[in-house]
This record gives sequence, C-alpha cells and structure tokens, in this order.
Amino acid sequence: MRIVSLVGNRPQFVKAAPLCIALRAQGEEILVHSGQHYDPELADLFFDELGIPSPDHALDVGPGTPVHQIAIMMERFEHVVRDEKPDAVLVYGDTTTTLAGALVAAKCGIPLAHVEAGLRSFDKTMPEEQNRVVTDHLSDVLLCPTRQAVDNLAAEGITHGVHLVGDVMFDAGRMFAPLAEHRGAPAAHGLEPGGYLLVTIHRAAATDTPEALGAMVQVLSSLGRPAIFPVHPRTRAKLQAGGRWDALQDVPGLILAPPVGYLDFTSLLMGAEAVVTDSGGVQKEAYFHGVPCVTLRDTTEWVETVEGGFNTLTGMDPAKVQAALAELSMPAERPPYYGDGHAADAIARAVVAELG
Repeated sequence: MRIVSLVGNRPQFVKAAPLCIALRAQGEEILVHSGQHYDPELADLFFDELGIPSPDHALDVGPGTPVHQIAIMMERFEHVVRDEKPDAVLVYGDTTTTLAGALVAAKCGIPLAHVEAGLRSFDKTMPEEQNRVVTDHLSDVLLCPTRQAVDNLAAEGITHGVHLVGDVMFDAGRMFAPLAEHRGAPAAHGLEPGGYLLVTIHRAAATDTPEALGAMVQVLSSLGRPAIFPVHPRTRAKLQAGGRWDALQDVPGLILAPPVGYLDFTSLLMGAEAVVTDSGGVQKEAYFHGVPCVTLRDTTEWVETVEGGFNTLTGMDPAKVQAALAELSMPAERPPYYGDGHAADAIARAVVAELG
C-alpha cells in the first residue's frame, strides 16, 4: 500500500515519529512537509531529534495568511499527489496543512485518512475547529483518539470508517520520556524541579489584536512565581510589532526563552509545577506526564481532562489564572483516556483494513 502523509507543524512532527514506523511496516509511505512551520527551530530540529525520516517532498509554503498558505499548499500538494499516485492521503489534526491536504485528496479522488478525527471544541470561530470539521466530513477513514471523538462524529451522522485507535501523541510521549528525563532542561535555565511554571502561547486568538496582546501581557505579569516561556517565533513577532515585547522583559521571574525542541520541552514540562498554555497538544502532554494544566481558553477539544480535574479553563483572564494556580491539584489516578500507547500500530492496521 502506498500512502502520502502530510505534516506541517510541531505537533504533527511529534505524532509522525511513531506513526512513520508503523506505516512503513505495513507498506510504502511518502512523507511531505508543507512548510507551515517554516522556522528551522520549529521544523528541522524536530525531524533531527525525533528520528523522523527526511521528507520526500517539501512544499516550502512559508509565511502568509491562512488563506494564502492554503492556496499555495493545495497547488503544490496536488502536483505531489498526481505524481506519486498514492492509494491514500493521511493528514493529522486541525491545522491549515490538514485542511489543504484534505481538500486536495477530495478533489483528486484519493481516499483520505484523518488522524485525530472527531475532536470538537464547539467554537466555530476557531480556525482549528473549522479545519477539523471540514476534514472529518471529507475523510474516508476517521482515526479517533477518544471515545468522545467517536460520539462527536456519530452526532454529525458520521459512522462509516470510524475507528477508536487511541492517541498517537501518547505513543510519542512514552517513546521519548526516558530521553527527555536526562536532558536537564530546567537546570540549564536555573530552575528547580517543581518550582516554576511552563508557559506556551501561540494561537491567533491570543496574538492577533492589540487587545489580545494586552491581555497576554497582563496574564504573564500576574503569574507571581518563576516561569519559563519558550516564545513561538510568531508570538514574538506579534509582541514586537505590537510594542509589547519590551514590557515582558521586566516581569519578575519570567524567562523569555527561544523555541526548544521536543525533548527539551518535555524535560521542562516534566519538571514544572504546572503548565499555562493555549495549546491543545500541550494540554494532553501535561496530562500524560501528570502535570496540572491551566488553559488560557474558554473551550477545549480535550474535555475529558477538564471533567477529570486535570485541566482548568480560564480564558486570558489574570484573576481566573491566579485562582487556578492557587488551587492546583492532580488526581491520584489518571484514567486511560488516550489508549494504551500503541495507537500508531492501530492506525496503520485500520488504514490498511479500510483502504489496502
């Protein structure tokens, strides 16, 4: 079986690490990098340290608005699909890259497999929600990480080709945690284990307006304890363009770090008192490693982490963030929300069973 897999950002690189192994044990995989994350610090670093095969094709989309990126990706990816003539196209998650790949597969008449199908925040203003809903409705094989995701699809009338496989990011967490433990990233930044917060902020809702940037600075200024913030290149550019970057330089205890690779990030996460984030993937990673999470959003696609008491939604509200940090807790047992750590094998089997 011949599969074209399309990746384009950090979480997709992480998920590809175990899934490339599983897919290549079942047949031939052609890996395509869209270039959505075009900064080498966010792309090449992940390929190198996670041992992901070098991409067979690079679309080199580069910077631009989502509409601009989708247009370029679709044009270039169509050429790849028509040249490679795959039996299936596989896409991950809910990014601009995901939507572009799904649309090309549909227009070229190639069966589509969607990893992380069925997730819903029920906030249609989120670009990620738009991307994932459209992709699910175009997909032939829907690879769901949770039972809730299966139920979400059923509520939309999608029941054919649906598989509950677990979360491939959990596979990656299990694979790389032993290496991350020995990285010593907290000590490299002068941080004590359990004595700091790990912060990530990158979504458009948190960065694309002056009001949003002001709210972000307020939250970061009110944390009241040591924190490290590996700043996404896009977030840094928005802060600098909005005249807010200098204000963060003087926040006591806040370390503004450059982007870090997956292993160093996981090392920082495992040593943190808590995570403060707007990232969907980081919410799960915090759960995997037993670290409390404060999510700077009003909704989440990972509802089970909130319902189970592992994650608190605060929005970008300093008072709510402070309240959540004052009441940090982590239930003693973590249910197997995301499978048994063998999602990649289940995904490969499901794709071959449906399309091989």
